Amino acid sequence: MKKNKSGWAWVPTLYFAEGIPYVLVMTVSVIMYKNLGLSNTDIAFYTSWLYLPWVIKPLWSPFVDLVKTKRWWVTSMQTLIGVCLAGIAFTLPTTLFLQFTLAIFWLMAFSSATHDIAADGFYMLALTEQEQSLFAGIRNIFYRIASITGQGLLVFLAGLLIKRSGDVNTAWSMIFAASAAVFIIIAVYHYVVLPKPESDSSRSMMKIGDLFKTFFTKKGIWLSLAFILLYRLGESQLVKIASPFLLDSREAGGLGITTDVVGILYGTVGVIALLLGGILGGIAASRKGLKFWIWIMVAAMNLPNLVYVYLAMAQPENIYVIGSCIALEQFGYGFGFTGFMLYLILVAQGEYKTAHYALCTGFMALGMMLPGMAAGWIQEHIGYTMFFAWVCICTIPGFILTALLKIPADFGMKK
Repeated sequence: MKKNKSGWAWVPTLYFAEGIPYVLVMTVSVIMYKNLGLSNTDIAFYTSWLYLPWVIKPLWSPFVDLVKTKRWWVTSMQTLIGVCLAGIAFTLPTTLFLQFTLAIFWLMAFSSATHDIAADGFYMLALTEQEQSLFAGIRNIFYRIASITGQGLLVFLAGLLIKRSGDVNTAWSMIFAASAAVFIIIAVYHYVVLPKPESDSSRSMMKIGDLFKTFFTKKGIWLSLAFILLYRLGESQLVKIASPFLLDSREAGGLGITTDVVGILYGTVGVIALLLGGILGGIAASRKGLKFWIWIMVAAMNLPNLVYVYLAMAQPENIYVIGSCIALEQFGYGFGFTGFMLYLILVAQGEYKTAHYALCTGFMALGMMLPGMAAGWIQEHIGYTMFFAWVCICTIPGFILTALLKIPADFGMKK
């Protein structure tokens, strides 16, 4: 058997490529549409719909297993994502930019969700169990580097271009054109360097009926699904309004920060704090288990939302104060999200655990999509201060449901 290429040649770039389209669809699009003058209601509603491919991803994941190879899906979806990025660049300067870009963003979201399925599957096929453990941290780091690149670097560069030219459409068009070129290069690179494991050619028809039956008959599944849907009820609304709040003028109740500075504070400082929170959460859970940490993690996820109430009321001008508040909220989110992901793994245990985990992530995406759609409308009717107070109220169901969970004492603990 031919020896596979080292994971170092492709794992970092594969997970960088997995992270970029997600952050462009979910986060950068919000900032771009705010720059282009859309209302918060429209931004939250339209961009929340883009979660749909991740909600329904488990339904077509068996198709990815049955048709072609994971390698083929990876390179094909990367090429399609590159074409989508170019399509956004070409349509942004047109009068129908909103209709065109939303349609292309949705296609890119679908391609990205499909790429997620193929990339994660390929990772398990192309690496040994020991190699998978070795690269687990590496893939997470490069996924977060992709987040910093998208939310941080690209937003920062867009802000600089807007300042220099004053033309928002052209500035963002240039950003997406550059992104398209980079992504096509990544697709070509992976076509050349990705290994061709023999197991990637196997086919197996998953018993769809059994998959769903065993999932929905798990003990306590309805409580688990309620927790998955409502754990981030506050955060799902906050994430759609945080960037518009930072960008909006002070007269409108925002902080009046320029786009390039938002790229630094929210897209770089915030993402680094998120990563650090996630790392610390993982270390903590491995030492004393999820059951010990769950309440602290729920509090870490939800209580820091109060900083946005302060920011909306005080409207501070000191950039370090604003950055510290963003970092605190994102750090808490990263720490608390670790507990959430561990709970998904707990729910998915048993037969079909990979497919059941995919179903859990689908419900997780639904829990972000539905509340996020209404977030802009709520904010525009009650203002930023009351909206962020409402976000804090929406964290209460997560606390209530946490009290009802049954978690094994040693789950998540390093053995």
